[in-house]
Amino acid sequence: MRIAVAIPCYKVTQHVLGVISAIGPEVQTVYAVDDGCPEGSGRFIEEHNRDPRVRVLYNPENRGVGGAIVTAYHAAIQDDMDIVVKIDGDGQMNPVLLPHFVRPIVRGLADYTKGNRFYRPESLRGMPPMRLFGNAALSFLTKLSCGYWSSMDPTNGYTAIHTAVLRKLPLEKLERRYFFETDMLYHLNTIRAVVHDVPMDSVYADEESNLKISKILPEFLRKHATRLVKRYVYLYLLRDFNIGSLYSILGSALCLVGMIFGGVHWAQSAITGQPASSGTVMFAALPLIIGIQFLIAFLHYDVSNAPREALSPELSNEH
Repeated sequence: MRIAVAIPCYKVTQHVLGVISAIGPEVQTVYAVDDGCPEGSGRFIEEHNRDPRVRVLYNPENRGVGGAIVTAYHAAIQDDMDIVVKIDGDGQMNPVLLPHFVRPIVRGLADYTKGNRFYRPESLRGMPPMRLFGNAALSFLTKLSCGYWSSMDPTNGYTAIHTAVLRKLPLEKLERRYFFETDMLYHLNTIRAVVHDVPMDSVYADEESNLKISKILPEFLRKHATRLVKRYVYLYLLRDFNIGSLYSILGSALCLVGMIFGGVHWAQSAITGQPASSGTVMFAALPLIIGIQFLIAFLHYDVSNAPREALSPELSNEH
């Protein structure tokens, strides 16, 4: 298979040449994307790089990591590459690990692979506590909104994807900045692509993260909620109506009936000072308890409904 590497370049002139030099001979092409870099990363690479595999691409303005990678994805599709591996240019992703990311795709076991720094406790030693907590919380939200329940570390940018799957994705609709990796998982789930995690260690230097939790948390919550609703409507109401759909509808309806009935009688008791009868309490609690059980059953169904069979072998034959 023809393998390409995509490197988003924004203020990485100190490390990017070292990253390029560490890329092994199994790679045919390296796309270095100057994402409107104020340091002129593209010109710097063209002047100092000696690797003939490197091709510098330019974005006219800064589009974020997602915009840079989409530019490389388009180039890889045009050049008939089979697999595109994304490696950051800041030296925090070891190119030596590249074969581990490519192997499941080559074997037809996965369509998309991504790094997972949570796989081993030893891998977390270099991760700051705030990032550790933030990644754990984002991982749970991503499981809900994207449906890949066995996947962790959703913000990990070390990824590989088969171009046959890329052709099925709406690349221009992907998020451009911090939410890019999560949005990628959401769109992959809508086409039922198989995602595998690849264990890797976390590597952090002394740099400060540009990701401000207080600033992006409301935005992330809103986007996760939006994608959760979209995924549910598309997979459980429009594309298919299955036992999971029934569990979720009945569970939601029963919980709503229980809460409304119980809320009305609680308000009446508070106003009149008369305690509700045991029968009234039971009639409010019973649908709520049964509804919660239905929702748990739906959650179990959703977990077991994760994609299992890779798309890329069949899509490659079509192409």
